[in-house]
Amino acid sequence: MPRSNQPRVGSLQFWPKKRAERFLPSANWQVLGERNKISGLLGFIGYKVGMLTVIVKDKTPDSLTKDKKISVPATIIELPSMKILSVRFYKNNQVKEEVLAENIDKELKRIVKLPKVKERKRIEDVKEYNDIKLIVYSLSKQTAVKKNPDIIEMGLAGKLEDKIKFVKENIGKEISASEVFKPMQLVDLRGLTKGKGHAGPIKRFGISKKSHKSQKGVRNPGSLGPWHPNVVTFRVAMAGQLGMFTRVHYNNKILALGKIKEKNINPKQGWKNYGSILSEYTIVLGSVQGPAKRQILLTFPLRKTKKQEKKNYELVKII
Repeated sequence: MPRSNQPRVGSLQFWPKKRAERFLPSANWQVLGERNKISGLLGFIGYKVGMLTVIVKDKTPDSLTKDKKISVPATIIELPSMKILSVRFYKNNQVKEEVLAENIDKELKRIVKLPKVKERKRIEDVKEYNDIKLIVYSLSKQTAVKKNPDIIEMGLAGKLEDKIKFVKENIGKEISASEVFKPMQLVDLRGLTKGKGHAGPIKRFGISKKSHKSQKGVRNPGSLGPWHPNVVTFRVAMAGQLGMFTRVHYNNKILALGKIKEKNINPKQGWKNYGSILSEYTIVLGSVQGPAKRQILLTFPLRKTKKQEKKNYELVKII
């Protein structure tokens, strides 16, 4: 029987392989703002519903299936509204002042210790700053997933005057996903992969099994390294944590954006391991990391590619 060859599994680029500290990863908001000529929020918090197959009409120029109906894999992400918790004013990459929003939800007060301030600061009182970022939280009570909101620091794009204008117009109000994203635009999806717990070196790194006559284990690596220097390097495949890693899917196409009140896409029995969608949702081309109910951070693209940008699909039917 011929010997099977396959590429190495388990990239050495990501190290150390350990569980992520938080569900919502951070992003380089400064670079995202410079590379996207927009003004407003650069991201949104969502919750993965699940995968499905959709029928689309291919309108991509020079495509082999142009003007034909094709089936493509897609993922549904629920996008409940967000609110601003506080505004952070930066000077020389350090927080100078932070102004809390008024009328903060009760659900948020249970999980966050807010400072007791006699006189609340106003945005107009803060001076001498060169950047603004927001602490936002998702109104997860609008979903059937959870009640406690998810909180993250999020950047704004545009000039300093545009950022101040956005804060004054939206502080205390609900921000919907349709105000941030549009159909057929590219987004990056940041989140955690599915956790698999403690795994051995064969499953974790894809090394081959040893002969059945081998001593000291068949599913172990043959050697951990030389006697001298007597150090085991990180390049040796060893057992440990697998999954729950922060990963990014770049340049995913938004096929559709909608509200469940306007178009109900819920099956009668609900989505597997999730339930029913109750708020706004988006259908994204391709797969998304993590299980159902996982928090996903949608952001504007870090580096667009011409191949992904020119794709143009018209959603026809959800299977």
